[in-house]
Amino acid sequence: MIVRVSGNEPATIGWCLDAGATAVIIPLVNSADEADAAVRACQYPPSGHRSTGPTRSALVYGKDYVATAASFVQCIPMIETPSALNSIDEILAVPGVDVIYVGPSDLSMGLGLGPGNHDGEPNFDEALARIVDACKRHGVVPGIHADASLAPRRLDQGFEMVTVAEDLRAMQASLASDLDAVRRARD
Repeated sequence: MIVRVSGNEPATIGWCLDAGATAVIIPLVNSADEADAAVRACQYPPSGHRSTGPTRSALVYGKDYVATAASFVQCIPMIETPSALNSIDEILAVPGVDVIYVGPSDLSMGLGLGPGNHDGEPNFDEALARIVDACKRHGVVPGIHADASLAPRRLDQGFEMVTVAEDLRAMQASLASDLDAVRRARD
């Protein structure tokens, strides 16, 4: 299970991992120091400073969870600002950063393009290419937020972890479909 936390806060990150998340997406990581702090919040000592309170995680993943968590828990910093873009190589060089996740709307805002995806805008397209190229150089999986219609393009651009649906929109669509089915059945 992948969880996006609200910020680079060790207590929140640890709580999500203790609840059973196996990956944490951390927004607004703009530097190597911030990426390192995020990684350390995901790891137990001596590599990190995560508190040991994995009650649910130990139930789900076994009694050896604390000893094995480092082998499968992923810290996924978000690249979504010009600062992060300018520090991309330093962020990707941080041990424990094996995946990154691009927030395209926030990146667009930072590039002065307004909210949303701005495919076809040279600054936006170049930023995405720069991120993918840097990930290839560092052996880091490039991820990006998208939807089902945009996912094929993102895969063609070299992204390897691509969102195809958001939980809220998927639930809304499913509920709307179920409600429509009930209404049709009553007519």
